[in-house]
Amino acid sequence: MTEIQSTTIASLCVYCASSTGSNPNLSAVTSSLGRLLAREGIELIYGGGAVGLMGILADSVMESGGRVTGVIPTGLFPIEVGHTAISELIEVGSMHERKAEMIRRSDAFIALPGGFGTLEELAEVLTWAQIGIHRKPVGLLNIDGFFDALLDFFDRCVADEVLKQTNRDLLAVDTDPGQLLDQLRRHAPVPEPKWHGLEQL
Repeated sequence: MTEIQSTTIASLCVYCASSTGSNPNLSAVTSSLGRLLAREGIELIYGGGAVGLMGILADSVMESGGRVTGVIPTGLFPIEVGHTAISELIEVGSMHERKAEMIRRSDAFIALPGGFGTLEELAEVLTWAQIGIHRKPVGLLNIDGFFDALLDFFDRCVADEVLKQTNRDLLAVDTDPGQLLDQLRRHAPVPEPKWHGLEQL
């Protein structure tokens, strides 16, 4: 019998909106994810904001006794309202530095509902997995079908043969935070050749 290996997740990067949106369930599930991370002893790595789903997530982890590290560009501090009541707030010089630092510090990634910024962060971390820069698990928390249209798009990409099924399978999806975390822990990356000699994070 083949032994199933599991991924150890000591730190989790979460991408999410800097607004709460109109659906109250987004805030409720985001808060439950924060409590889960604290309970599991998993450090939250996130964008450092104090407002929206970002703030709700960070507050939930902190109130439950967990650890939170935020990474925010200096120039964005007034816009996103940097969270000064978390374990550590790191200021960097650019959005690129922010994303790279968040990826470097994290063992796995989850995207919650959000807009262009969340989508761009998810696409980048998936692309980096696809081309072999990292082999860390990536998940999507599909609250109330928020990402259904995006998942249909990914499936269309596979059907039209502009995306490999193996790369489509890099993205774990669930509606429940605990079940999604379990999926990430069971993550078994498919060996893919690195492109252009890029170094693994």
